[in-house]
Amino acid sequence: MDLFSTGLMSGIGFLAVVLVMLRFESIGGWTLGEVAFLAGMIEMSFGLMDMVFGGFDPDWFSGVVQSGRFDQFLLRPVNLATQLLGANFLLRRLGRVLEGIVFFGLSLWLTPVSWSVAKLLYLPVVVLSQVVAMGSLFMVGSGLIFWTVQRIEAVNILTYGGVELMSYPVHIYPRWLQRFFTFGVPFVFLNYYPALYFLDKPDVLGFPVFAPFWAPLAAAGMLLMAIWFWRFALRHYQSTGS
Repeated sequence: MDLFSTGLMSGIGFLAVVLVMLRFESIGGWTLGEVAFLAGMIEMSFGLMDMVFGGFDPDWFSGVVQSGRFDQFLLRPVNLATQLLGANFLLRRLGRVLEGIVFFGLSLWLTPVSWSVAKLLYLPVVVLSQVVAMGSLFMVGSGLIFWTVQRIEAVNILTYGGVELMSYPVHIYPRWLQRFFTFGVPFVFLNYYPALYFLDKPDVLGFPVFAPFWAPLAAAGMLLMAIWFWRFALRHYQSTGS
């Protein structure tokens, strides 16, 4: 029931998009199948990330810090990151992964992709890059809690809001938003540009021809920055005294 409800709740939003696109046929020149391709990839990735990086989820981690339970993690003779990665591992989050697989399968049915060996090999790299990148944002959000104690809703704008943003072609958004999610948080290289490569669609943003292959570089950069910030924040942790 947990798996079913999680997948159902995640899929309701996309169902609304389907109903709209059945009336208007396309969004920014992208058909329903092509948008489903974007949504399917990011939903699969976010579901996996939410399961693997659940211990760094700011919403859950804030309760750990408030209650003083984080001190227990520090006292155990086990790597701290390893403990957190396994502390909030919930299989019900597979529901979102399954929902993403359904969307992805729907996209392939509506929009056949001309697969090649290179595309088949690059697809899991893109999914893994998205998992790492979104997990990095969770790490940054949990690091901020060492100062705020309470969770910061602004972090959810980048994580859960980022999933919604990457579910659509980036060129439909205002220019300032495109720039922020290109040079600030490089979401554009994690889902949109790889999708251009898989779907053989033209680039309307004018980046180099190898931009679709920057996903692992963007993810690696975000992870390195997140690890640095997490370690910096950890050095400034003070127990809540609970």
